Amino acid sequence: MAWYDEAIFYHIYPLGLTNAPKENNYEEVEHRLNTVIPWISHIKEIGCNAVYIGPLFESVGHGYETTDYKKLDSRLGDNKDLTNFVAECHKSGIKVILDGVFNHTGRDFFAFKDLQKNRENSPYKDWYCNVNFGGNNEYNDGFSYENWGGYNLLVKLNQKNPAVKDYIADVIRFWVSEYDIDGIRLDAADVLDFDYMSMLLQIANEVKPDFWLMGEVIHGDYSRWVNEGTLHSVTNYQLHKALFSGHNDHNYFEIAHTVKRLYEMGGNKPDGLKLYNFVDNHDVERIYTKLSNKAHFAPVHILLYTLPGVPSLYYGSEFGIEGKKEQFSDASLRPALALEDFKDAVKTNSFTGVIAALGRARQQSEALSYGDYRELVLTNRQYAFSRNITDDCAIVTVNNDDNPCTLTVSCGNVSNFIGALSGQKVSANNGTITVTVDGNSGEIWLPESSDTTKNTTTSVKLNVADAVADSKTAAPAKTVSEQPAKENSATQKTPVAQKAVPETPTNTTCPTQTVETKKQETTKAETTKAENYDEAFEKGKIAGLQAAIIARMEKNGPVTDQMRNDVYNNNHYESLINWVKSF
Repeated sequence: MAWYDEAIFYHIYPLGLTNAPKENNYEEVEHRLNTVIPWISHIKEIGCNAVYIGPLFESVGHGYETTDYKKLDSRLGDNKDLTNFVAECHKSGIKVILDGVFNHTGRDFFAFKDLQKNRENSPYKDWYCNVNFGGNNEYNDGFSYENWGGYNLLVKLNQKNPAVKDYIADVIRFWVSEYDIDGIRLDAADVLDFDYMSMLLQIANEVKPDFWLMGEVIHGDYSRWVNEGTLHSVTNYQLHKALFSGHNDHNYFEIAHTVKRLYEMGGNKPDGLKLYNFVDNHDVERIYTKLSNKAHFAPVHILLYTLPGVPSLYYGSEFGIEGKKEQFSDASLRPALALEDFKDAVKTNSFTGVIAALGRARQQSEALSYGDYRELVLTNRQYAFSRNITDDCAIVTVNNDDNPCTLTVSCGNVSNFIGALSGQKVSANNGTITVTVDGNSGEIWLPESSDTTKNTTTSVKLNVADAVADSKTAAPAKTVSEQPAKENSATQKTPVAQKAVPETPTNTTCPTQTVETKKQETTKAETTKAENYDEAFEKGKIAGLQAAIIARMEKNGPVTDQMRNDVYNNNHYESLINWVKSF
C-alpha cells in the first residue's frame, strides 16, 4: 500500500487560479502562489488529501513551454514560495505532485538559446530531435526541428540523448531536495520514449519512498504505460468520456462497458491498473457545462469517487461553475477564482456538499480504494456495483432517470447498511437489500458499525429542482476582478452531512451474483435505439477524424509509421476531436 492508493486529488492550474498575466516578462517576481495557501484548508475540508498543481516553472506563456526547470515561474513567486506551499500542504496531511514537462522545452530554454546562437557548433545541437540546419521555420531561425503538436513554440527533446536524460534526472532530484514533492505528472506521456520513462521511474524509486509517477495518456492500451517498469498511473480519458456521455445519452451501458474493459486491461485485479480518474481538467470543458441535465452532477461524481481508480477534482468544479472550450483559447477552462466568493460552500452550495460527503465516504471505506469490482445491476438508466476486499465492502447505486427507482441487490453476509450520503439505514433480507434511489441521484451503501447511532449522517443528495434552478442562473467563472462575490455558489436547500460515516466492521463480504431491479425495465424505445446502433455511421466519423489528423500531421513534417499507428489505434471520438483541436 502506498499513499496514492488512497489519494483523492485536487487539481490546480496555478497560473489561472491566481490570475497571472498571460505572458511572462521575466522581470518582476509576483508572489501569487502565496494566495493559494488559504485553499489548503478548503481542499482538506472537502476530503481531498493530495494536490496536483502545475505547470509551475518558468515559462513564457501557458506554462508548458518551460524556460527554466529549476525556477518557479516569476509570475507565481520564487523558489521559497513553492517550498513553503508544499510544506503547508504536508502540515495538513496533503501530498503534492507537480507537472513534469519533459517531452519538450520552450524556445527560451538555455539549450535552445545556445543552439540559436552557435548552430552547428552548439554542444546542445543533439538535445533536440531532427534539427535540420538546411531548413527554416516561422521564427526564421535558419533551421528546423521536431516539435510537439505542430507548435514550434514547443521544441521536442531528444529523449535518447544521455545528456538529456542526465539533465532531467538532475531536475527531479532537485525538485525533491528543494521542494520535498511527492510525485510528478508527466506531460504528454503518450509520446514519451518508453526507455526514457523507465529511467524516470528509476529516479523516482531513488529519490523518495512511494514517489508517484503519473502520465498524461489520451488513448490506447493503458497497460503499456502502467506497469512495474514504466509508470504507476495514467490519465483515464476513456472513463472521462464515458462518464459525461453515458449520462447525457441515458446510457449506463457505455460507462459499464468502459469500466469492464479497463478492469480487464488490468488483469481483472483491483490493483491491476490504478488509473487517474477525472471528469474535467485544464484541457477539457467543465463537467457542469458538458452535462445536458445539470442534476446529473451528483451521479457523475458518485461514480468518479467509487469506480476503480484514483479520483481527481479540478479546482472550482466542486462549486458547479461553468467552463466552455473556445476555438483559440483555454482561458475559460482555467479561471481565476477568489476563495472568499465561495465561503462556507460546504454548507451553502449543494454541489460542494455532495463533493465533501463523497470525500468523507471515500476516506471511510477501504473497499473504495482497494476493493475489486463486480457489476450488479445494469440498465440504460440504473447501475449498481460492489467494491469488495476481505474485511470491507461497499455497494454503489446510481440512477440517471428523473424518477426514483427501487433496486434489489445482493449484499453477501452483511446484515445492515447505512447510506454514506443520506444516512438512511437498510437491513438485509435473504442476502439482499432493497433500496430506493432518487431521480438523478445515487448512494454509497457501507456496512453499519456498532456505533452508527453516534455518527449518523444527514442528507446531502442534490435536489433535482435546485439543480435545474441553479443551471439557469449559474454564470461561467470569470477572473477575480470581474467575478461577483458568492453569486457562483448554488443555493443549498437540503441539509448537509456534518459527521463522517463510521468506520466499517471487519470480516464482511459482498455480493458476487447479478441482481434484478424492481424499477420498470428499460423502455422499448431505448432498447430499440441500442439495438439499432448505426455502427457504420460511427466508424465513418472515426475514420474521418483519423484522416484529418494524419493530414494535419503531414503539413507539419514527415509522418512515421508509429505516428500513423497511434492515430489509427485511437477509436475514441472525443479523444480524436481533442486531438484535432490541438493543432
